[in-house]
Amino acid sequence: MTSPPAADPVSTAKLPLLYRVIGFIERIGNLLPHPFWLFWIMAFLLGVVSWVLSAAGVSVTLPESGDVVEVKNLLSTDGLKYAIDSALDNFASFPPLAVVLVVLLGVSVAEKSGVLESLIRLTIIRLPKRWVTFAIAFSGMIAHIMGDAAYLVMIPLGAMAFRAAGRSPVLGVMVAYASVSAGFNASPLVTPSDAIRSSLASAAAQTVDPNASITPVATYFFSATSSLVLAVIITLVVELVLAKREDFAVAEAASANTGSGIDEFSDTAGTDEADANTMSLDRDERKGLLCAGAAGTAFIAALVVILLLPDSPFIEPGQSLVESMVLENIAIFISLFFTLVGVVYGYSTSAFTTVKAVPEAMIAGVVNLAPVIVLFFAVAQFLAYFSWTGIGSVLTVNGADLLQRLDAPHLIVLAVIILGVAFINMIVTSGSAMWAIFAPILVPMMMYYGVRPEAAMVSFMIGDSVTNAVTPMSAYFVLALGFVQRYRKDAGIGTLMAFTVPISVSILIGWSLFFALWYLLGIPLGPGVVLH
Repeated sequence: MTSPPAADPVSTAKLPLLYRVIGFIERIGNLLPHPFWLFWIMAFLLGVVSWVLSAAGVSVTLPESGDVVEVKNLLSTDGLKYAIDSALDNFASFPPLAVVLVVLLGVSVAEKSGVLESLIRLTIIRLPKRWVTFAIAFSGMIAHIMGDAAYLVMIPLGAMAFRAAGRSPVLGVMVAYASVSAGFNASPLVTPSDAIRSSLASAAAQTVDPNASITPVATYFFSATSSLVLAVIITLVVELVLAKREDFAVAEAASANTGSGIDEFSDTAGTDEADANTMSLDRDERKGLLCAGAAGTAFIAALVVILLLPDSPFIEPGQSLVESMVLENIAIFISLFFTLVGVVYGYSTSAFTTVKAVPEAMIAGVVNLAPVIVLFFAVAQFLAYFSWTGIGSVLTVNGADLLQRLDAPHLIVLAVIILGVAFINMIVTSGSAMWAIFAPILVPMMMYYGVRPEAAMVSFMIGDSVTNAVTPMSAYFVLALGFVQRYRKDAGIGTLMAFTVPISVSILIGWSLFFALWYLLGIPLGPGVVLH
């Protein structure tokens, strides 16, 4: 990637060291293959390591059961036979596959109907203009339900919202991008990413406790609250620091004086004022949201009533509410909820006109998931090999023993996880791929060390989010820069970096401290997930 133009004073004068770091990260990242091939390369290296450790007679005794696990050679005849015989079962039984597909079927209906985008726009326009930064930041947290599509929706909406408020659209683009990326794993809604992480964590936890079950709502209380906290952090950093930068301050003043909301660096002044009109909801959209909201509320109310019945069919005798079939199969109910909301909104607004529109929306969602499904095949094989060789048990038990000898406080260990994941995330930007690598080691190791697997998962969630906004390896970094250059032709990497780095650092510090406080107070991360 080329250096930014010399005309960018922020990048050239104030960030020379940052450019060298970013350039190094980019060069390293470009050496990495596609995640699909990365997992096959790791599988081969796993085979070589298993051969060496097996020849050395390495074994470990599991603390929970007392069973002795010996490392098995993946490159032996038995290992190769296992790899071939289990390939189909490994993929078909891969925990995240079914869960993500089921959740995505419902989310796709909601997304195609337009209800999610309308909800985001409603969040923005209902707040006073002086709250526009917070509105965009919090809307970015809601938009995480759409996965990577959140970038495509929020970045242009951010520009429109700031323009409509008489402020710099460049600032709107940057706020939207930073909100979606740096806080990617915080949302007031349950997202498909929650389904992926929980499934992988559950499978990893079951190597220690066969009865372990981690649901997509396991960290919901923390994630939903974090979405508000992060929106506040972003708002404070932007309004108290970044918006006061000389270039933005001049543009904001010019916008306020002219009332046009046009950035002074833009050569598109006067060409897209009509875009701001798309922020408002028309009568059909408002009616659709009202109907969809009523349907969603009725659905949740019906579930609550059934669960609270004396002999609820959703709760087996002797089970608690947390053990009910609703939470155990929460992915199905999430999918049903979004399907219902999407269908009601779609037919209310005529976005859906025939019954076939619903399965077509589901098909479109599954098509978009095709790259993930391809990656899942490689991930499923690698994780199966990792479990079969026994190397995972060796690493987790010995890692837990090391932590016990060091007697490191739990919060210190969790903080190290956050920082380590945050650094690696700048190179390996696929959160699902990275969690697939970390979960089989991290989750059991922390369980042996007396830390809930959900707490380890939260540490990963924080680290996996905070550096998204600053890594040049992300395609959406380039997308955001393109939108910035639409309004400010001389903008370069440094222009965007000078904005996202302070926000990412602030979120890293603020979110980590918030998690530490949450952990010390022992507040449940989600339904039934008590930390202490």
